[in-house]
Formats: sequence, structure tokens, C-alpha cells
Amino acid sequence: MLMFSLEPSNPFARSLADSLDVTLSPHEERLFPDGERKLRPLVDPRGSDVYVVHSLHGGPVDSPHDKLCRLLMFIATLKDHGAARVTAVVPYLAYARKDQQTKAYDPVSLRYVAQLFDAVGVAQLIVLEAHNVAAFQNAFRCTTVHLSAHQVFGSVAQEIAGTGPLAVVSPDPGGVKRVLLWREALEEQLGRTVSFAMIDKRRSAGLLGGSQLVAGDVEGATVLLLDDLIASGETLQRSAAALRRAGAKSVIGCAAHGLFVDKAPQVLADDTLAKLVVTDSVPHFRLPESGPVCDKLHVVSAVPLFAEAVRTSHSAWWT
Repeated sequence: MLMFSLEPSNPFARSLADSLDVTLSPHEERLFPDGERKLRPLVDPRGSDVYVVHSLHGGPVDSPHDKLCRLLMFIATLKDHGAARVTAVVPYLAYARKDQQTKAYDPVSLRYVAQLFDAVGVAQLIVLEAHNVAAFQNAFRCTTVHLSAHQVFGSVAQEIAGTGPLAVVSPDPGGVKRVLLWREALEEQLGRTVSFAMIDKRRSAGLLGGSQLVAGDVEGATVLLLDDLIASGETLQRSAAALRRAGAKSVIGCAAHGLFVDKAPQVLADDTLAKLVVTDSVPHFRLPESGPVCDKLHVVSAVPLFAEAVRTSHSAWWT
């Protein structure tokens, strides 16, 4: 097995390599004066099972499309030089949110990204909590491994749950399946009934709408509010406020990917959210080093989940 990280100092990639007892293989990246890049491996990939770790979030240096281009060109280079199989390990997959046409002349960006991965010869893609799992799995022709964030949050939920009523909630209709899967896992883990609720939400032209109606019983419950990502934080904050109005005892926001863009630090400082739980799929460079959001933020590592996926994949390929 060979493992590369296009950001060698990235803590996630280093932790993943350590968990698998492998060393990150070296590569060269040259930046030309006009902004073009050249990437090449510094070890021979011929005949190897190769894993390239690269999360496609924007910043702090490159944009999502810069990172996507670098990843694709590096994978193509590995294939040109005889890599037997290349797996892209992408904790956060950019462009996954646009998975269907909702307005005239809309793009389907997820499908276009999938076509690019196919074109350079990616054999397998491992991601954490895609925006829409069905759309993600249907867009790619290569093998896809989808890791659910609730598998990471299980230990935190055990600590938070207590003995009182517990509910898991989706902040919009699109996330219902994600939440129902966690509910099922929690009931098995805790050995008791867990309630379910959903919040009415609509978004058009970047603006949130809907009545913030809570469908389900959260009266007196500790609520685990699960979403795939936190961007501006507005969805999470509005949902938490609706849940508190509906009688929830406390609301814990849980999301796989903490992007924390725009005014998220100010929006999420609102005391309607008792705690924020996210994974380390995206570094939290946009948050201040101290303040209300940092005080309530709890980061759970997704590295063990990815390590198990890579280990299983490599073992199956090798045999």
C-alpha cells in the first residue's frame, strides 16, 4: 500500500497513516509563476494499491476547484506510471450539494465531478457523509464507500443521552433518512426508545424559508440535531430555536463537516444550541481561537472510521 497526502502537514492524513502503520509517501509539487501546478510522486507507484488523501473544502489557501484539479491531475499521473489501483480518500467532497436541477438551466455539479473522477481512472472513492447518499452513489461509476457520521458520534451520544427522553431530529426533509439510520443505531446502542422529528425548511436563491414547524414530539427531550454540514450556521440556529419553542430541554447540533463560513461564529454563539459536535474532516481555521462557539465545540475524529475502510479495502484487493 502507498498513501499520499496532497497536504503532507495535514493532521488528518498523518493520523490516518499512523493508524494504518504506513508512512506517507513523498511527492513533489511545483508552483509556476502563472499559477499552474506540477505534481509527481517521488516513489514508483507501479503495481501498487495507492490511496490519495485530500479533503476538498475551500481554504485556507486553495479553493475547492483548485484542490479538485490538483487531486485529479495527481491521480492521473499515478495511473500513467502504472499504479494498479488508485483510491481517492476525500473526507469532504466538494460540489456534492448540487445533485439535481431545481431551476431552469441548473447544473448537476455532483455528476460532473463524478465524470472527472472517472476520466482520470479513479477506482474507488471514500467519503464521509455525502449531502445526498443516493445521488452520490448513483453519480459515480467507480466503487464508492460512504461513511456515515453517526458512526463517529456514537460515543458522544452515549455521554449526552442521560436517562431522560432523547430525540434525533433532521433540520430539513432531505436529511430524514440520515437521521432515521442514527435513530436505529442509537436505540440498539442505548437499549431504549429514541424519538424522531423533522423540521420544515426550504431554501431558494440562498435564502432560507419554511415555517420552522417541528413535526414530531420533542417535549422535555435532549435533542440531537443532525446535518451533513454546517456552513453559515443559520439552518442549525433556526432549527434549534424552533425545537426549543416546541419544548426541547436542550439541543446539540451535530454535523460531519464544519465549514463555518461567513458569520457562522456569531450565528452559532446563540444559546439555543447547548453544544456543537463535528468531525475533523475540515480543519476549523475560520473559527476564532476563543469565544462562545469554541467553548461549545466538540471535535470527534473520523480517522478510525476511515482507517477501517482503507484497511478493509486493501485487504479485499490484496487477497
